[in-house]
Amino acid sequence: MKAKILLIDDSEAQSNQIREALERLGYEVTRAASGMTGLQLARTISPDLVLLDVVMADIDGFAVCRWLKMNAETREIPVIMLTIRTALADRVEGLNIGADDYLAKPFEDEELEARIFAALRVKAAHAELRERNQQLESMLHSVEALASTDPLTGLFNRRRFADVLKREFAVTKRYRNTLSCLLLDLDHFKSINDRFGHDAGDQVLKEVARRITGSLREVDLAARYGGEEFVVLLPHTSKTDARIVAERLLKNVRKQEFNFGGEVLSVTTSIGCAGNSDVASDNAEELVKCADIALYEAKNGGRNRVVMFSAPNQERTVGSRQSLPAPVPVIPFPASLPAPAGPFPVSMPLGVRLPSAAPSPDVAEPPESGNPAKRT
Repeated sequence: MKAKILLIDDSEAQSNQIREALERLGYEVTRAASGMTGLQLARTISPDLVLLDVVMADIDGFAVCRWLKMNAETREIPVIMLTIRTALADRVEGLNIGADDYLAKPFEDEELEARIFAALRVKAAHAELRERNQQLESMLHSVEALASTDPLTGLFNRRRFADVLKREFAVTKRYRNTLSCLLLDLDHFKSINDRFGHDAGDQVLKEVARRITGSLREVDLAARYGGEEFVVLLPHTSKTDARIVAERLLKNVRKQEFNFGGEVLSVTTSIGCAGNSDVASDNAEELVKCADIALYEAKNGGRNRVVMFSAPNQERTVGSRQSLPAPVPVIPFPASLPAPAGPFPVSMPLGVRLPSAAPSPDVAEPPESGNPAKRT
């Protein structure tokens, strides 16, 4: 069969004539004797094309066409309207409500077949275009996934983490929410690669990534930061709650055992934790720097532990070594010379300008002749 056609026409004599002609041309034809029956059949048999008579007893063809184009299941079916009305207004109305073509009665079989073939050709072109668009969208999604995902662990990569961090940090600044960051580094990971090979190291990384994601919420984000380092972003989470998450991660990673060449070993990790309250600037990357400082302390403290970031003092800014200026030393008076109780007069000659810097207390200026002037 060339195509499946639904003929909606309440005139039995005309329907039989059209049906016989289409069947001779190789089409499969189903007839509906009313507009309501045609709407029901259009949803059940999914025809390739609808031939619709305009003048019918129950529902006219314009209303049937409007309903077909409003329904998501039938809107893509081409509709050719058949009518004895030849006025321009009738043809325009049919096309405006969504009909694909308009054929006035009486018509020749060759013309009807040409109109049907043209409508089916347009439908096939639209279907092909939709399929290509879907394929293109699928390819774009695949490219985006490759660009933002670590191929070994399946976690987000550092680039994707940076984008999410920037957005979440801006939201935190705007709405004064809490945001915490965990930076994890596997302990003595290089020895695993050296002793058992990189395949064993890859197996450890994949299992650690799986345990990290299994310990987080859906709103949290875990990424491979580089090598054996992982980073976790915890939105709406204070440092106190982030410590609980970090301790859970520490436990889940430590309890996993690996068997390499008959040798059973476990892997531990060191975790540094920081919160947005540790960052005084508007730079989101400073949050990761704070977590990195805490991670460094965890490594130096013996590994396999969680360390919370804490600034050395309140004046220090994250990522810098600024401190208060050194105080000016105070030179006390000698014990043998009592300190003056108040201002005292100094005699200086006219025309002598004061030096820019105070003279040494051990050097006295000799008086010069002239009219003295008193200065206090």
